[in-house]
Amino acid sequence: MGTVTLSSLLLAQIDLSDAFSVVGGSRFITGLTMLIHMFWAELFVGFAIAAPVLQAWGARTGSPRMDRLAHSMERFNVLTFSTGATFAVLFVVLLVGLYPQVTSSLFTHFFYFIAIAMLSMILALWGMYSYYYKWDRYSVLHKKRHIALGFTMGLFIWIWMMIMTGIDTYMVTGGGPGRPPITEGNIASAGAALQGIFNPVFTDMLLHRTFANLSWPAFALAAWASFMYIRSKTVEDRTFYDWSTTVGLTWGVGFLLLMPLVGFATVYALKEARPDDPISQATAGGAYERLTEGATSNLLYINLALVVALFVLSNVAMFMGAGRHPEQAGRIPIRFFGLVAAVAGLYALSPLADFPFLYMRYIMMLIMVLATFGAFVTYLRGRMRFRYGSPGAGYRITLMALGVLAAVVALNMGFMKSNSRVPFTVYNQPDYTVESSPPPSGFGR
Repeated sequence: MGTVTLSSLLLAQIDLSDAFSVVGGSRFITGLTMLIHMFWAELFVGFAIAAPVLQAWGARTGSPRMDRLAHSMERFNVLTFSTGATFAVLFVVLLVGLYPQVTSSLFTHFFYFIAIAMLSMILALWGMYSYYYKWDRYSVLHKKRHIALGFTMGLFIWIWMMIMTGIDTYMVTGGGPGRPPITEGNIASAGAALQGIFNPVFTDMLLHRTFANLSWPAFALAAWASFMYIRSKTVEDRTFYDWSTTVGLTWGVGFLLLMPLVGFATVYALKEARPDDPISQATAGGAYERLTEGATSNLLYINLALVVALFVLSNVAMFMGAGRHPEQAGRIPIRFFGLVAAVAGLYALSPLADFPFLYMRYIMMLIMVLATFGAFVTYLRGRMRFRYGSPGAGYRITLMALGVLAAVVALNMGFMKSNSRVPFTVYNQPDYTVESSPPPSGFGR
């Protein structure tokens, strides 16, 4: 930690405005570092919340597979946490060096909440390591105590995510209408910082991220299990990994169904968060206008296409996975619902999306979600009778594609959200722009 602090202080005394011009500029290298961190962080959060739930479910039902899968997820977190943390530290160093003014202002403004977030991270790590390394020490009688350790890990990492979401959405909205910018008079005010965290987009974005961090890591789990099935040598392992693909697919689709609903609410809240006193006419609509009509409007359409592909592939995976059922007739409803979802999704993407009236795109998206829900219910009803151990190659390939696509969707959403506030780092506050800045006057002299 001392090395990181020293590096940050040294960077803050050097003008690094053009240091990364050969690799795409400061915005590119900072954004890339953050996206790499988020890739690992989202997996960590999802598995930290899901692992104790699976273990508790396994203890309740007497399923050793649940316990084994939960242990595998926790082992992944232990082994990969340092990777995500390394890029998080690198991101902070880049912020201090490239954006010293905005970084010092945000750190001062949200000091107490960042301190709480760091404490939550420490407690989450304590829970994670205690949970993992004491896995085999607890007898059956003390299993509940061990599961409680896992839930502390999930709770504290969720608190960390909640606070970071508040600061992040503050940067996107500038705090919302009527919120004063950061000034010398309120920079150290805990009350002003609390108002900034509970901005109009905070609740919707928190729900969206919670569901997303349980959905796409579940698809990643299904893809991992598909890959591990190929490497399995024993019948027991092949059965376990085949069964694990259904768990990942079930959790992934289940939370995916909620995403368009909370996503719509998030975008609507973003629209309501437009500033009362815009800096210029170009920013009059707030980050929402930039997202839907400005230079980044194509990102929204790209994201829509990726989401439609995710829903269609999910239906394909459920249809193929239902082939394990001894009665093949159960696949017929899934095929029907999948076709309806695909047609509705393609209509939402087509030039006909506004025909016969403006909101037809949203109606088609809703039909896609409802059709996928029908396929999901049918899949769940037949899952208890599945015979595991010999999935088809097409099914495994589809799950691997789903895992990759879900990761792309998650990262694209982060990229899209951050670009919606350009040209500001903190929206509607011209003192904090996205262009790298020299250190404050007096530094380095």
